[in-house]
Amino acid sequence: MFMWIIKRDLLLAMRRQSDVLTTLFFFIIVVSLFPLSVGPEMSMLRTMAPGVVWVAALLASMLSLGRMFSNDYLDGTLEQMLLSPQSLSLLVLGKALAHWLVTGVPLVLMAPVLGIQYDLPVEALFVLTTALLLGTPVLSLNWRHRSSTDFRIARGVLVSLLVLPLYIPVLIFGAGAVEANMAGVGFDAHLSLIGAFLLVSLVFAPWAAASSLRVSLE
Repeated sequence: MFMWIIKRDLLLAMRRQSDVLTTLFFFIIVVSLFPLSVGPEMSMLRTMAPGVVWVAALLASMLSLGRMFSNDYLDGTLEQMLLSPQSLSLLVLGKALAHWLVTGVPLVLMAPVLGIQYDLPVEALFVLTTALLLGTPVLSLNWRHRSSTDFRIARGVLVSLLVLPLYIPVLIFGAGAVEANMAGVGFDAHLSLIGAFLLVSLVFAPWAAASSLRVSLE
């Protein structure tokens, strides 16, 4: 059932390729506009690059927030999931993994290419990619939790306002890892903290989302 959920969501994403491309193009446009507006001052670009890339990734992922459970609710799939004898937490985890494969992985792959615009060194690009690789699953998992609570109003801005404070720590440590690398300071602690956030999210977010879904449909 876990694999079936992943295959189903990936298939639906491929049928709605415009949604996937919208997220990716939004990320590319936001990151690319800053060098054009700031100018060719390389020291300034290198300083602002980690924050710009992380904020752009956060905002780009938010574009798909409203589609997490609302479409399943409208076509009746969500009720069938709740009636399934399979663990609802496992099904939620499968949907979160599919969401990350569709939205998070393209952002991670594109980040090093966009980082070249900011004159980031090779090692900083590697740290940026690693931080995004650890941090973007946290975004998918915790957004899955929040959207499961408010999927009936997920097309509004309320969910976005509720979700944003949850990702400030990931944003801070993700950008801080790249800044520490460029400053010649150890960045292992930043990546370790992001990894800890990921482990906590893997354990608690599916369970919390499953509980929220049951309450929301009662």
